[in-house]
Amino acid sequence: MSATASDYAWLTDRFAGLMEAYCLTLVEGLTPDELLDRLGARQDSRVRGAAELLEPAYDAWKDYDGERAFVGVTAVGDWALAIEPNGYLGTLDEVIVPLSRGTRLVSHFRNVNAVDHFFWLDDGVLRLHFEPLFPTHRDGSDPDGLVETMRQVGFDLSEDDDADFSVNTEAAFALAEHLTGVRLTPELLESATYVCGTAPVPRTH
Repeated sequence: MSATASDYAWLTDRFAGLMEAYCLTLVEGLTPDELLDRLGARQDSRVRGAAELLEPAYDAWKDYDGERAFVGVTAVGDWALAIEPNGYLGTLDEVIVPLSRGTRLVSHFRNVNAVDHFFWLDDGVLRLHFEPLFPTHRDGSDPDGLVETMRQVGFDLSEDDDADFSVNTEAAFALAEHLTGVRLTPELLESATYVCGTAPVPRTH
């Protein structure tokens, strides 16, 4: 295990717009087209560079009034990486449980109010869920299996009032790398071509 929060210190400087509110989902063994198909998405474009995802994502919220969400997906090795600027499909049970069937899924999310979530699922089973801002409160079938790794990547798991949560978002990226083997870099995010579409948001949300 090598990745730590410090390996993702570039996030805010290089991708300030995305880091204001994002959801990233990694699914093993799927192509971008297959991931979008599982979401029931309508493909409508291809763009190069993660920065180009922001405008169509915010336009989609206006155009569809929250009933559909914009997703951009690219291939990273054996994984499909879905990016949702200002999105949250990757946090919904109705979406990520079926999306993870027969494979592994890791997603993490943060909104403009600093509400955040981290999910790890294997074949439809939630192994771990927690809020990076509150990493001592965890649930899932294996809530404590990654405790030492969480410490190593940068989460402060102390119960002290002065616990340091300043790198919780960067630590979430590092923990996702530990679970997937996918290291995200500025160059990767900027050079990748993303297959884009809009997916229905479950009616319960």
